[in-house]
Amino acid sequence: MTQKFLLSFALLATAAAAQAQTPPSATPAAPAAALASSPAKKELAARIVRLQQPAIEALARSLAEQPVRVLMDRVPMLLSTRVPAERRDAVATEIQGDVRKYLEEAVPVVRDRAIQLAPLTIGAMLEERFTEEELTQLVAQLESPTYRKFQQLGDALQKSLVDRTVAETRPSIEPKVQALDRSLARRLGLTPPQAPAANQPPPPALGPRLPAAGASAPRAAAPASRPASAASR
Repeated sequence: MTQKFLLSFALLATAAAAQAQTPPSATPAAPAAALASSPAKKELAARIVRLQQPAIEALARSLAEQPVRVLMDRVPMLLSTRVPAERRDAVATEIQGDVRKYLEEAVPVVRDRAIQLAPLTIGAMLEERFTEEELTQLVAQLESPTYRKFQQLGDALQKSLVDRTVAETRPSIEPKVQALDRSLARRLGLTPPQAPAANQPPPPALGPRLPAAGASAPRAAAPASRPASAASR
């Protein structure tokens, strides 16, 4: 999702942090004239924004999907408590269609506006905070083959961390999730799920579960899949 955006702008953050932390005696502050806007700086800033367009589009999609994630968190419980069992599959399919329609309409609106605003926000800040020489260096870094290779590894890097973290924390976290599941069920007046036998998988939980080791790293929400059972949330 937005990890490439964050990785790309890590360069900008690193450069800005270095400027802030460098003792004044070591490197004098850039004169006001060097930070003043100029056609060359505008072009360099615009170039950086263009290089970031795929990440900006991914960020915009995530923003458009955020309300869907909030709404869809409630759907499994509502399906199980408000919809007759024989209608749940059909209603779940209809909800998927509604979500798909929303995304088809909302994502282009947010994406196009984000692209229009990027030069006025990101570009303007780059012009204000960086000298022409610094912007030139940033463009060279963002366009370097080494950095592009690093950026392309973003998904694999995140997945390797997620897989290892899930695998090594599941034994301690899974019982806590199941205990929370049973506590929530009791408070909501539902039948608490029974603790699974040693040779059986745990029942579907009310709350979110840990992803399986080897699963893809979390991404922006897509239309929710059909609930597996009445107690899926």
